[in-house]
Amino acid sequence: MRSRNDELDDFKTRINLTEYAAALGYLIDRKKTYGSSVVMRSGADIVVIGKNAANGHWIYWQVDVGRGEPGADAGTIIDFVQQRKGFHLGKVRQELRPWVGGAPLTRRPDKSAFVTELKPITKDLMLVQARYEAAKPLTEHRYLQEARAIPDSVLTDQRFANRIRIDFLGNALFPHFNREGICGYEIKNADFTGFAAGGEKGLWASRVGEGDTILVIAETAIDALSYHALHPVPVSRFLSTGGALNHSQPDLIRSAIEKMPSGAQIVVAVDNDDGGQTLFDRIQAIFGDCRGAGRVLIDGRPHGQGNDWNDVLRASMAEKTTHQNEHPEPSS
Repeated sequence: MRSRNDELDDFKTRINLTEYAAALGYLIDRKKTYGSSVVMRSGADIVVIGKNAANGHWIYWQVDVGRGEPGADAGTIIDFVQQRKGFHLGKVRQELRPWVGGAPLTRRPDKSAFVTELKPITKDLMLVQARYEAAKPLTEHRYLQEARAIPDSVLTDQRFANRIRIDFLGNALFPHFNREGICGYEIKNADFTGFAAGGEKGLWASRVGEGDTILVIAETAIDALSYHALHPVPVSRFLSTGGALNHSQPDLIRSAIEKMPSGAQIVVAVDNDDGGQTLFDRIQAIFGDCRGAGRVLIDGRPHGQGNDWNDVLRASMAEKTTHQNEHPEPSS
């Protein structure tokens, strides 16, 4: 005889939470549907849904956009029902039994309204995704614009739309992607550089244009933005490794290179230091293993030992400002 706890576990594992949410009117955000998670919305209520790798439970995390961070509303389908319908546990059982064959189910949504399966994900990574979803799109940022000299035109360039966000602490977030979706993010602010707790490095990436013929690979997202500010070629796309490569990044870089057409330029715009040399050598080896011919690898490291591309940008902007101060335009 099955216990009442066994029944609860059935609810958590057998009921597809995206299907149940769809039955309540939640809609999938198709632009934010990945192999291991999906974002669904009902009015102002936004949730990230996944499947816990530890126990097979369908889980969710609410995105609290107003506070700019995930709220306390999170858990399994049991919590989802209690939070949204105000049911006590006995009423939750009555609500969910039809979904596991306990009674006829009359409101099953069309299959196009939900996802049938998701690759299991850790709760830590689910929280990373919820935190990123809670952050707001960034169009201006004092640290990036003043301390790092990133021009306004770069921050608002459609090439980087939704590739930089700002969290509730004012930090700039640069999302990293792996084959399943967002897996972490670089964190930048005055006197602070970090990476999302519980996340792992994939690749930060700009948006892709169909006619792109240049792929720029940098060590950090800020270096990539700086390179674009100095070399504003419209057919360029950008990647950042977030520093030295981990075990999964070589495969992601290889895939990005192989998506470039024949004749494309692969610009390795890493730092001009020992760490940059090591990274350049790794990328050069990956390039040599790539399928497809006709692409060209270019050493895009900046001149000057120890420099990165943001150093070059800041020096260029400082020189421009000095020139303008020394040679002001005549007043009309």
